[in-house]
Amino acid sequence: MDAQTVMEELEALGKERMKKMYISNGAKEPLFGCATGGMKPIAKKIKIDQELAEELYATGNYDAMYFAGVIADPKAMTEADFDRWMDGAYFYMLSDYVVAVTLAEADIAQEVADKWIASGEELRMSGGWSCYCWLLGNRKDEEFSTEKLAGMLEKVKETIHDAPERTKSAMNNFVTTVGVSYVPLHEKAVQIANEIGPVEMIREKKKNSILKASENIQKEVERGKIGFKRRYVRC
Repeated sequence: MDAQTVMEELEALGKERMKKMYISNGAKEPLFGCATGGMKPIAKKIKIDQELAEELYATGNYDAMYFAGVIADPKAMTEADFDRWMDGAYFYMLSDYVVAVTLAEADIAQEVADKWIASGEELRMSGGWSCYCWLLGNRKDEEFSTEKLAGMLEKVKETIHDAPERTKSAMNNFVTTVGVSYVPLHEKAVQIANEIGPVEMIREKKKNSILKASENIQKEVERGKIGFKRRYVRC
């Protein structure tokens, strides 16, 4: 299947209601407004195709960029490729739910995410913290350095309240994910979450969000979900 055919199929799946919802979250034209579940039959036909993924991502169309992440081959992508994808990620649904998710399936995930976290750029930082959330929620605890993650929790505690808005959200999710999915640091994540307290995230044209990692972790404790791991990162 070539890029033009995929674009036509995606356009046919577009719905005005979804389009408005994506735009309200920061998406810009061009986009069709596809529900992600509706893309699965097309993805099933294509499976993995990095060349096609690159063509679709380069269109700048939000739905095509999302679909590119579904059919990409993360292990074939270099650090430069991920940086280029992040350069094109103009809002958080791309940085955190397309690029970070794709990176989470690559062998170089932690190395690249660390650089993004240190970048000082809002969406790169957000993507880096989000990548760790996807990693922790899927990979075995033994694949991580407890000392490194403990240091990252401390970094969140020290910087979250002054961080850029989208980065705040990803950092808050990181504390929650460590508390839920990384058993060796569950207690420390709970302690850090309590020390951080509520975090206000300012959202343009929307009501501000109050983020509470401690409440999120407690909910999962009550559901018996501590140690939870996803089978797959990508849909």
